[in-house]
Formats: sequence, structure tokens, C-alpha cells
Amino acid sequence: MTLRTASCLCGALSVTCEGDPFRISVCHCLDCQKRSGSSFAAQARFPAKQVTVTGEAKVWVRTADSGKTSDHHFCPTCGGEVWYVAEPFRDMMAIPIGRFADPAFPPPEYSVYEERKHDWVQIVGDGVEHYD
Repeated sequence: MTLRTASCLCGALSVTCEGDPFRISVCHCLDCQKRSGSSFAAQARFPAKQVTVTGEAKVWVRTADSGKTSDHHFCPTCGGEVWYVAEPFRDMMAIPIGRFADPAFPPPEYSVYEERKHDWVQIVGDGVEHYD
């Protein structure tokens, strides 16, 4: 079985994921741009039952315009977000792909909120589904 480990920058908070991600996506919404500090965010979702957390996390809860919430788990030492859980998928942990520090990580299958995508960004690859 495949094991993948993702961690914050200082290494005090990490997750080990068993098996393959349920979904790998790129999001261009403005909140994900702010959350990631980049022009888009790339994350892999794993069923929570396949993820083991090591270390202590602080949690910040965000309420979207829709009223749905997302819980963002980050390292209290370096501040790096290691995962978030968002409604309606409370049994899935979304982990930023960069936290795995693995250039061979599988590519995204979905690119969402593309109406907010920066003009110079292109998400390419066989089988990538694009949504506005």
C-alpha cells in the first residue's frame, strides 16, 4: 500500500496518508488564492480514516458566503496549513499537494472556479476536467 507523508515547514505537524487520494484538484477561487498565497491552490483529498496525524494542530474555522464552514488545521509553530476539512465532505481531509514535497505526486483531475483563474495560468493534462 502506498504511504505518503505531508508536513508543515518546520516538521512539527504531519499527516501520513494510506493509499491513493480520492480526488486531486486545483482551485482558482479567491479564497483558495488567499489561503495558498498563490494564484491557485492544489490539494489532494483523502478519506479521514486513511490519514494519521502526528503533532499538535491549531484550528481556524472559516464561514463561506454560503454559510458552510471549513476547518483549517495548521502548525502552531510555523503557521503552515497541513489540511482542511470542508462541508459537505467532513469525512475527507484536503491536503495541499506542496506539503508532500514530492515532484512525482499524481497530477490534478479537476480544475475548478476557472472564471477566477489568472489569465496566464493553464492547467493541462490528459483527462483534466475544467469547471467555472
